[in-house]
Amino acid sequence: VATWAGVLATALCPNQGVAQDLDLRGQIRPRLEVRDLGGGDDAVALTNMRVRAAVEAALDKGISVFIQLQDVRIWGEETSTLGDFSADQLDLHQGYVRLPLGSGSPVSVTVGRQETNFGGQRLVGAVGWTPQGRSFDGLRVTTIPEWGRLDLIAYKLRESGVADAPETDLFGAYGVVDVGEQNSLDLYVLYDREAGLQSTDRFTYGSRLAGASGSLTYRGEVSLQAGDRRGADVSAYMVGARVGTSFGDGRGAVALWFDLLSGDADDGDGETKVFDTLFGTNHKFYGFADLFLNIPVHTGGLGLRDLALKTGYELTEALRVDADLHQFDAAESSGFASSSLGQELDVTLRFQHSSQVGLSAGHSIVWSDEALRALGRASGTAHFGYVMLDAAF
Repeated sequence: VATWAGVLATALCPNQGVAQDLDLRGQIRPRLEVRDLGGGDDAVALTNMRVRAAVEAALDKGISVFIQLQDVRIWGEETSTLGDFSADQLDLHQGYVRLPLGSGSPVSVTVGRQETNFGGQRLVGAVGWTPQGRSFDGLRVTTIPEWGRLDLIAYKLRESGVADAPETDLFGAYGVVDVGEQNSLDLYVLYDREAGLQSTDRFTYGSRLAGASGSLTYRGEVSLQAGDRRGADVSAYMVGARVGTSFGDGRGAVALWFDLLSGDADDGDGETKVFDTLFGTNHKFYGFADLFLNIPVHTGGLGLRDLALKTGYELTEALRVDADLHQFDAAESSGFASSSLGQELDVTLRFQHSSQVGLSAGHSIVWSDEALRALGRASGTAHFGYVMLDAAF
């Protein structure tokens, strides 16, 4: 990582006589994962690893440049490091220039490949849990006035370079309004389009209120989708709510979550009622076993209803344990005897060895019901476990 960072620093500062402020960053994050879908087959175990090296340079007139290289691999996928040295998994994760619009201006433009996290990452997120993560190519205009923050984005998701070939874009506006000292109101509209034979013109708009009052924390959000997707009218919605409190002098916390994503039991009526989570970090919301990473694909278009009880406790300053219990149901049963998909229990242990090194381990158990097995997401009682080391500077 240090070597990569040195190469990046040299690239940004070819003229050693020019004074520049450099910030070097790096990360190594290996994770052992074991997954058993409960069908009687042997569990699958593998170790993935993310290595990132980044450098940020502060230039004249408040301009900054950020470059982040990334290597993501599974241990042993190269049959021999002696014979395979093509760096297949090396990629540019982020690379952008940030330009303020005038001296002291609250408005800046970020141009290039960049991570983007909006709100709780329900619809747009960097998906930091996955080794590769997510970034976008395009530009973002950001202003930070006294009342909050506003981001305008224009991202190119797919470019064929051929006339009349499929292309995909994402445009949007996301505003955060400060409401008092402990509350914020998010208002947003996102527009994703796909040009080609199977065209999409879809709007997602909504609001999110999050805040706290004493030991009580809460969040509520509503999203609506409308437009046209591959010849069908879009009419879908998502509702989410959370309320929680702390205990034990703030060392413990407990919260009740509820999420409802609309589904569609009849995909032949010319109307699409299933909600699409777009580019969200779904690992945060719908269980750590990751059975519902791609919604609506992983729910068979039936939508999702998730009622969860989440609790955690700091055993020491460095050690924390969390436990989450989910009840998953399909929003539309589509002929199943029960709409229940199953229950999931996630237990996570986190140890912060130092400010730069952390160790975590988790185990998830999924008791699948008929509908989940019919969707092919599990074949019985499923298990997922992991151990992860995260060293970053």
